Parts: sequence; C-alpha cells; structure tokens
Amino acid sequence: MSEEIEKELSIEPADLKPKRPSMRAPEGIRTFTVCRQNDETGISGEGVVIEGATFATGHTVIHWLTPAPRGSIAFFDAFDDFLKIHIKPHPTNKTIITFEDGEQTIYDGG
Repeated sequence: MSEEIEKELSIEPADLKPKRPSMRAPEGIRTFTVCRQNDETGISGEGVVIEGATFATGHTVIHWLTPAPRGSIAFFDAFDDFLKIHIKPHPTNKTIITFEDGEQTIYDGG
C-alpha cells in the first residue's frame, strides 16, 4: 500500500503550490504583506512588517515579522477587524498593503 501512496504523491513544484479549496471555499486564500513607510510607535519598524492571509471565510491571520527572530501571530474574524486595530489608527505610518495579485491599498489618512 505504501507503494501506491508514493506513486500518487507528487513533489513537482507546481503540484505543491497552494490551490484554491474545493467548492466549500471558492475564493481560496489571499495572501498579503504590510509595509509601513513610517513607524509612529517605534515598535514594529519600517518596511515590510507583516505577512498575512485572508481565508474564504473572511478570517485573517497575520504574522508580525518583529520582534526577531520569530515575531508573533494574530487571528481576526475579518480583514476589516485587522485594519481597524493595526492600520487605520496609525495614518502617519503611510501603510501599503500589497496582495499577491499586485493590488495595493495605501492608508495615509487621506
């Protein structure tokens, strides 16, 4: 039986990339980064400070890249909840959120 399983598994790079889930979650997972052009609190730093993912359910997971070496993980019920807590209250950070498809949103208080 293990021979059958080994034959079915593929280690080709294209086969290992994340794929859209089945019909239960047709939107799949959308990844993004958060770049802060300024850091008004002096805690997270400047540049790309977060990598994250939003799931088809709307749940959002972020990985703070600071403090090194591990950072921290946070979970939100919705992407907008993440924005309300970590992005919108800090307009002087001039935050840029970039999604995997190249879409960008700039939050600069304007």
